[in-house]
Amino acid sequence: MRIATNVIRVLVGVLFIVSGLVKANDPLGLAYKMEEFFEVWNASLAAGSFFAKGALIGLFNWLHGHALALSIFMIALEIIAGVALLLGIWRRWVLNGLLLLIIFFTFLTAYATLSGKFRSCGCFGDCLPIPPLASFGKDIALLLLIIWLLVFQRYIQPLFSLRAGRLVLVLSVIFSFGIQWYFLRHLPAADCLPYKIGKNIPEGMKIPAGAVPDSFAMKFIYQKGGKQYDFDLSNLPTDTAYKFVDRQDKLVRKGNAEAPIKGFVLQDAAGTDVTAQVLAEPKAVLVFVLHFDNLNDWLPDVRELYRQARGRNVPFFVITANASKGRVLFNGAGLSEVVILSCDNTAVRTAARANPTVYLVEKGTIRDKTAIGSVKRVISKI
Repeated sequence: MRIATNVIRVLVGVLFIVSGLVKANDPLGLAYKMEEFFEVWNASLAAGSFFAKGALIGLFNWLHGHALALSIFMIALEIIAGVALLLGIWRRWVLNGLLLLIIFFTFLTAYATLSGKFRSCGCFGDCLPIPPLASFGKDIALLLLIIWLLVFQRYIQPLFSLRAGRLVLVLSVIFSFGIQWYFLRHLPAADCLPYKIGKNIPEGMKIPAGAVPDSFAMKFIYQKGGKQYDFDLSNLPTDTAYKFVDRQDKLVRKGNAEAPIKGFVLQDAAGTDVTAQVLAEPKAVLVFVLHFDNLNDWLPDVRELYRQARGRNVPFFVITANASKGRVLFNGAGLSEVVILSCDNTAVRTAARANPTVYLVEKGTIRDKTAIGSVKRVISKI
């Protein structure tokens, strides 16, 4: 039992660390996935009659507003708990914590699987998308392994002295929060999104060749003698006594005929679609802004970037989901000549994993991409 228990200990510890590290690459991605869960739950609660739905909706709304903080904490907890398990210190607390964590994850993946409303649960981030069913199976297996460790925890012994173990654990805490802070400010190290350097945005807006469309079964509803009857396309009634009432399409098989880039439509102040015009420019600077809360922190860099682009006759655009607010703020900052375009919020959030994110685009192809703090790199390439 000792050997089996320690093999399982290493396996579980490494899995939690890897899972946390993959998500630490993009904490905002997990935050957006959590927001999606909260939105779906609230929609289901609002449509139901659960006696405590008001309290739960309020809780999920609060969590929705703090999704990024929750994401950072959950990612750090995975890494720290995995390290603590490998170290073998505080085994009872660590194992009980892991049990609660995996129960929570199992609930999420079970809901994602049974509801059919999610293509991926976000368990390993965008770089390792896993279907909900596979992720649910993984969580069940981990749950059983953690229960094993709880039963045979007496065989788990510390790798180092308690003092050394504590030091390593403190370093893992600093690392797990520090790495997330770095990637939130400087973009993910591994870009697994459709807006990565080298990708062509217009091509990404097309459905890939060979994609399988959704498959539907058509049901035709006829009425005869006050009763309704269902027929499929192969056996429609020939008797004129049957009167056509309605046609219903039922999804039989979900396909994958979706473009990697969705909702990328750029509109100017007049509401005109200028997407094709912007993406046809020989060279253009696009600044994607998630929000304007910390405008004063990055406005000087945007001002300098705009000055450099204008001096080299390179078109400059600010793209945001809240263009009206952006225009007011930029006008007040003396940058009224900056063109601010509106775009779907989901598209902006996908394109910008730091606020703001700067793109250098040549005829729709992304040549460079960086957080505003490293804008000098883009300036050198304009």
